[in-house]
Amino acid sequence: MTKKWWIVGAIVVVLVALGVTVGPWAYGKFIAESDAPAATVSTSGAQAATTDNIDGTWTIVPGDEANTTAAGYTVDEVLNGAEVTVVGSTTDVSGEVTIENDTVTAGEVLVTTDSITTDNDRRDGQFRGNIFETATYPTATFAFDSPVDLSSIPDDGTTTTVTAEGTLTLKDQSRPVSVEMEVLQSGDTLIASGSIPTTWADFGIEPPSLGFVTVEDSGSVDFLISLNSE
Repeated sequence: MTKKWWIVGAIVVVLVALGVTVGPWAYGKFIAESDAPAATVSTSGAQAATTDNIDGTWTIVPGDEANTTAAGYTVDEVLNGAEVTVVGSTTDVSGEVTIENDTVTAGEVLVTTDSITTDNDRRDGQFRGNIFETATYPTATFAFDSPVDLSSIPDDGTTTTVTAEGTLTLKDQSRPVSVEMEVLQSGDTLIASGSIPTTWADFGIEPPSLGFVTVEDSGSVDFLISLNSE
């Protein structure tokens, strides 16, 4: 425990001893913390490309200790008077992408919604039940609608940014979206990440307002996928 938190603890003890309620300001100042941002492409440890031909079918590798695949959401909320950013994620992601002449011609990313978690079990219970109804809507998807030119991907382990037009489906509600994707070819693996700005009501999702917590009307759907060629 750092000296700072010893001091904070002493302040709280004194307030309690004096019968003072530790209210929302104190909660927001000393206790509530925002989550780390959603994972994105990293060039740390990246290797030069092992091939200059990326045509073929590429399959998403589910996340584990060996790769970085993950997807989920980011949203701001006010919790007990404190503004915090919440990031929910899962490594249970699947799908595939078809590339022809260095161009994505088709592809879909599927996310298992009931496996999305944050650092709070109560929040996750609300997400699975009242908010997303994961028993009824077990997957969320993003499908490519237009060709995406990947010919600009460097072969030296650095990244490029491309724009993808597609359809995002949440709770069986589908909407056209545009997403800036950062793409890396490292060795024989393609890695891509993106963040899709999302207004929850567009997908029939009602952000909760429960008195002690209020969730913003918009946020983002985030993904980081690793793909291997078949």
